[in-house]
Amino acid sequence: MSEGIPQTAEQETIGTKEDKEARAAQEAAGVEQTGVSGRAAPAAVHTDADFTNPLRDLRDRRLPRIAGPSGLVIFGVTGDLSRKKLMPAVYDLANRGLLPPGFSLVGFARRDWEDQDFAQVVHDAVREHARTPFREEVWQQLAEGMRFIPGDFDDDTAFKQLRTAVEELDASRGTSGNYAFYLSVPPKFFPKVVQQLKKHKLADAPEGSWRRAVIEKPFGHDLDSACELNAIVHDVFDPEQVFRIDHYLGKETVQNLLALRFANQMFEPIWNRSYVDHVQITMAEDIGIGGRAGYYDGIGAARDVIQNHLLQLMALTAMEEPAAFDAASLLTEKLKVLRAVKLPEDLGRHTVRGQYAGAWQGGAKVRGYLEEEGIDPASTTDTYAAVKLQVDNRRWAGVPFYLRTGKRLGRRVTEIAVVFQRAPHSPFDSTATEELGANAIVIRVQPDEGMTVRFGSKVPGTSMEIRDVTMDFAYGESFTESSPEAYERLILDVLLGDANLFPRHQEVEESWKILDPIEQYWATHGRPAQYASGSWGPEEADEMLARDGRSWRRP
Repeated sequence: MSEGIPQTAEQETIGTKEDKEARAAQEAAGVEQTGVSGRAAPAAVHTDADFTNPLRDLRDRRLPRIAGPSGLVIFGVTGDLSRKKLMPAVYDLANRGLLPPGFSLVGFARRDWEDQDFAQVVHDAVREHARTPFREEVWQQLAEGMRFIPGDFDDDTAFKQLRTAVEELDASRGTSGNYAFYLSVPPKFFPKVVQQLKKHKLADAPEGSWRRAVIEKPFGHDLDSACELNAIVHDVFDPEQVFRIDHYLGKETVQNLLALRFANQMFEPIWNRSYVDHVQITMAEDIGIGGRAGYYDGIGAARDVIQNHLLQLMALTAMEEPAAFDAASLLTEKLKVLRAVKLPEDLGRHTVRGQYAGAWQGGAKVRGYLEEEGIDPASTTDTYAAVKLQVDNRRWAGVPFYLRTGKRLGRRVTEIAVVFQRAPHSPFDSTATEELGANAIVIRVQPDEGMTVRFGSKVPGTSMEIRDVTMDFAYGESFTESSPEAYERLILDVLLGDANLFPRHQEVEESWKILDPIEQYWATHGRPAQYASGSWGPEEADEMLARDGRSWRRP
């Protein structure tokens, strides 16, 4: 070793020299090099497999998340979902540099439009609903790859035009035959669309390419219909090619639930029956059904929300640590939870359904559900549903999970509240703790994404008085980058083939096994309870928890 040079410094010098030599060899691949001795080194043979981008830094977490050559076909592109969520999400991804330069967007709907008309519709939707600022150069590059196919779902000519457009985009935009087909259509059209894709060989990917199907909820209306639909879809696409969208799973806070539990030592040791008293999962809306009477009546709150959103949130809250953060490992652990769910023996005492009634809400007089346009006055469809479930395993035995959802409630909020047992012994007298509630960890999914920890603290002063206080974490205050829209993450995952955040068909079927007995009980026992619009649900729901010595959290 040279004198005067510390060993670590000498090792760094050698390492730096080796790194430079390696980079020089990569950059000069295929070019004759001259060594120290002056002799020419043999010319390297350049291949795509050997090439390494010298500008790429492995520490950059963003680069692996950029989609490769691909395109997206949206069926039902004229609907609200497409206009308000899907098309703005595509633009936002392009604006963030996460889509390939040749990305293509194809719309399919019953409109007599040209490509330019479709581009104008997308432009207006982006201007109104996009999360990121509008940039003309990004828009122009995206617009060059837009095509529109007019026609019905049983129109063979239209699907032939779609195949021609896909082949043309392969040639002109370099999409490499990679396409995702997004079914933004009512569920009754799912079978027809996938069968047409099969008939016209659009579901068959060229060698080395991929084809994927994206399906919106609801996936069936009971277990039998879900199994039947799974069979139809899997006849055309392999299970790994089918991506069932649950937009709640694309929200940052839901993903953060896994980070909260498994990346922090302070939470996981108490995340069990020894410390947790109960769990409440709430999804509340402050609006009515709007113009969705045709879809909503006969479906109801439980089928619309509990079967997918809330049971998925419950599975993520209750599951064991997965072996890895990949689709197969997450599926394994979520299925264990869903299969361990135990329904209450007395469904009449531990489930509640309701309908909102007319009242004053937000300074305006609103109609009740049975007075809404297009609703049968004798309808028994639920706009509010609350159920008590148990997870019969070692971690959660004896801990109730209360799930509730409703329309025309006090405010729009979705949250998961893990409520802990009270301290087993307290040296304080009852007057000191009379205003002290139970400790809780509340994960706020929307609208103000973040987390709240509630605990007791002494009130300043000469007397010993303890009250609840909260510590808040909010995404908007802790990070310089705003949370992306859920559909941005999910569309990008589809293009990347990352199925971590998509429920698989086994989860869908297990969820229906949980909900079907409840729906069957409700169908033969009375009518939904009435609750005033703007309230937090029917009195029967409060009584359900009161019988257990608990009460609903007020979000």
